[in-house]
Amino acid sequence: MDIFEKIKKDIVKQINQILGKKAVIKEADLVFPPDSKMGDISLPCFGLSKELKKSPNDIAQMLLKELSSVPKVSSVESIVAAGPYLNFTLNKINLTKKVLSEIEKKQQEFGKNNGGKKKRVMIEYSNGNTHKEYHIGHLRNISYGDAVNHILAANGFEAIPVSYINDFGIHVAKTLWWLYHKDNKTAKNFFENLKKGSTTPGEKGRFLGQMYAEATKQMELKSQAKEEVGLIMKQVETRKGEYYKLWKETRKWSIELFDQIYRELKVRFRETFYENEVIEEGFKIVADLYEKHILVKSQGAVIADLEKYNLGVLLFLRSDGTALYPVADLPLAMLKFKKYKLHKSIYVVDIRQGLYFEQLSKVMELLGYKQELMHLGYDFVKLPEGMMSSRTGNIVTYQELSEKMLTNAKTETRNKHEDWTENKIDMVAKQIAYGAMKFEMIKVSRDKTITFDIEKALRFDGYTAAYLQYTCARINSILRKDDVVETRLIASLQAKNLAEGKEHALIMKLAKYSLAVELAGQNYEPSEIAKYLFELAQQFNDYYHDVPILKAPEEIKSARLGLIKAVKQVIANGLVLLGIETIEEM
Repeated sequence: MDIFEKIKKDIVKQINQILGKKAVIKEADLVFPPDSKMGDISLPCFGLSKELKKSPNDIAQMLLKELSSVPKVSSVESIVAAGPYLNFTLNKINLTKKVLSEIEKKQQEFGKNNGGKKKRVMIEYSNGNTHKEYHIGHLRNISYGDAVNHILAANGFEAIPVSYINDFGIHVAKTLWWLYHKDNKTAKNFFENLKKGSTTPGEKGRFLGQMYAEATKQMELKSQAKEEVGLIMKQVETRKGEYYKLWKETRKWSIELFDQIYRELKVRFRETFYENEVIEEGFKIVADLYEKHILVKSQGAVIADLEKYNLGVLLFLRSDGTALYPVADLPLAMLKFKKYKLHKSIYVVDIRQGLYFEQLSKVMELLGYKQELMHLGYDFVKLPEGMMSSRTGNIVTYQELSEKMLTNAKTETRNKHEDWTENKIDMVAKQIAYGAMKFEMIKVSRDKTITFDIEKALRFDGYTAAYLQYTCARINSILRKDDVVETRLIASLQAKNLAEGKEHALIMKLAKYSLAVELAGQNYEPSEIAKYLFELAQQFNDYYHDVPILKAPEEIKSARLGLIKAVKQVIANGLVLLGIETIEEM
């Protein structure tokens, strides 16, 4: 139970005793006023008006009169009726002690709750395609998915992060077709370098993506291409022939690139599933469902007719017998529920796949599965026109973006710290660059389009990861200047020294962190955490500029150092949920 939840419970209990059986209020009816001058917690009385047959203003006055004749809730200092609102001002010293003691006691665990009751929730994200480029759309997927995974765990769920790799689709056959085509001189030069050992795993993976992009263009120019690609697809699916051997080798290239990206972004999965491992079981399931008339044939293709559910038609097999997504997704969904005994299975895939996951969920339901399949869709990512161009001509790759971000971050760090070693510059630049890349992908709600501006993403004075990281570094710098701060216990500080306006505002904001975590978990929205951290950092920086800390009298200095240490802890906790590292010195 968080700090405000306990206070609200006590207020609600007291008011409901006054109301008797005439009406009932809930904790959700108590809100935070937009202006702190109105109080710390407020009860709008509009909802009670109909039941009590009185105006909201009269209800507020009546409740104020009744509450004045009973003992106040221990955390409440005063109560005022302001028009239709009943406003509660909290005991600042009492609240300060509670908040700072709680942060000191729980530290990294502060803000977490047990609301999920250890229910098993699997979240599948970073569903990359082998033999294709990893682009900035994938970056949004992995950043968002990883943050939701951390947030669900913070809300008491057993969050199980997994990845699913499409390594067996028609895109593979297209890439292999052009990669080994006699007209592909670029590939011939690449293979010559490969023999010399002058090509890295990352370069091999990126090269495959370029070959796929070129393959889609070449297929429009060569009349036999579609037939040739179909034959290659058959070889891969039947696991026979020369192209199957080539598939096994080149597949490794892509997986090595994915692993490199995951290491850079510090993203870890409990398990990685591969399409090729479930596709054969999928063909068996399709045959069985066809025999049972759950699937039917239409113009040579095998489909699930879901028209009566207003979900259209879901295609399983093309007329040539090759598989589409549900042939692998259906057995994979079954495997997940059987192996992990899940309460819910979440898919992080872009918004274009919304209908598809409704269809897949309906098929699972028809097969008797009662567990929930949830699709978390997200919108697209673009860059300001002219800012960057992709080597492939139509997408911006992860590698292009990360290289540009790292270069800019290194330049900025080197200019600020000429005395730093190259290793330290490199380490801090990576923390800044990768933090910025992730933050830009999750600071707005998932249904919003993102325009990724590199220059703005790396700024230290805007709604950025760098601003939050710099705030933590600034607090570290202040704490390092005080020799004994690490030996002090926040709980032992004299809270009366932290009862002023700006300090109370910071205490109130710190107390609301757990509410931000809870809201982010309920809505699967990391942007709730990002917004909260930005507002907290702004409040701290305003406080730092207006209030002396190290030059204050010893007793007051001690209290203020404890306060800013708590601010740093909460920002660090929030950044962990977003998958972003804090930086000790910037």
